[in-house]
Amino acid sequence: MKKLLLLFAIAALALPCAARDKARGSQVAGVAFYNLENLFDTIPNNPLGRDAEFTPNGERQWDGRKYWSKIHNLAYAISHMTSPTTPYGPAIIGVSEIENRSVLDDLVADPQIAAWNLQVVHHDSPDRRGVDVGCLYNPKYFQLINVTNHTATAIPYPTRDQMCVYGSLMGQPLAVIVNHWPSRLGGQEQSSPNREAAAALSLAIADSVWAIHPEAGVIIMGDLNDDPHDKSCAKVLGAKKKAKGVGPHQFFNPWWKKLDDGIGTLAYKSSWNLFDQIIVSGNLVNVDDDAQWQFMRADVLNWEFLRDTDGNRQGYPLRTFSAGAYLNGYSDHFPTEIFLTRKVY
Repeated sequence: MKKLLLLFAIAALALPCAARDKARGSQVAGVAFYNLENLFDTIPNNPLGRDAEFTPNGERQWDGRKYWSKIHNLAYAISHMTSPTTPYGPAIIGVSEIENRSVLDDLVADPQIAAWNLQVVHHDSPDRRGVDVGCLYNPKYFQLINVTNHTATAIPYPTRDQMCVYGSLMGQPLAVIVNHWPSRLGGQEQSSPNREAAAALSLAIADSVWAIHPEAGVIIMGDLNDDPHDKSCAKVLGAKKKAKGVGPHQFFNPWWKKLDDGIGTLAYKSSWNLFDQIIVSGNLVNVDDDAQWQFMRADVLNWEFLRDTDGNRQGYPLRTFSAGAYLNGYSDHFPTEIFLTRKVY
């Protein structure tokens, strides 16, 4: 047993320095989410014509110049997801509003982030707009074990499947459930049951993970099209505003307080929403053993270069199009990131 503990300690010290804070004898790992806002290729390859708008002859005149500029811009944004303790960026990045796998392959191959060697997880969803969720991960830090995709059958129209990515975050089990819940089309109140159904599915996926791996940390992330205080998050998921008292298989929502402080990820009618959430299970928050991963902080990545400077949109996310005009921006959402930490002995 002593030999096994010694080998584990040596292995921990040998982990890549990108996740290690030498000054404090701790490791740090980032987990991020980014809605890439209509990352379509230029090829009219959807048999139902769902992608016609994003083709060279479509309404957006979506040609190679615009496509590769979008790829470059998004890679530039992702390249800034670094810190002194995570110089190679997040271990895991969930994404949404992507047309297919090829756009993610192009994104991770961009020279600005190619050295990170990000791996792609993608699955074609039945969504009526033809967009999916996906996951990028750095194999230095996260070892993929299994991926399952789950269709929201309780929602009365085709929407995005939920992707559960299960693996090992530097030796400890972690499941990340990537989401893009139904929109508020038709009004927030009228459409709320659809997001409540999506939340119930996420909760069921988490429970199925814990039924097999009760020790696993679970992260529910995505563009939820609801704020932390809305019913889908606060009631159905039961994601709490305060970390104190959250049980191992319950959820803490670190974004609730940020929205209270006026910080959001997208703006609508001159007010902020915080739809882009990364919600963490209690066994990543209230941890007795400081050698286990635990939540450290949450950030909205609203860097200046991601903000619009136009008078009517000043401070809002600089998107690719606005009111039909091409802005050559990034996304209509700011990315978000959480940081996990653990001690190294």
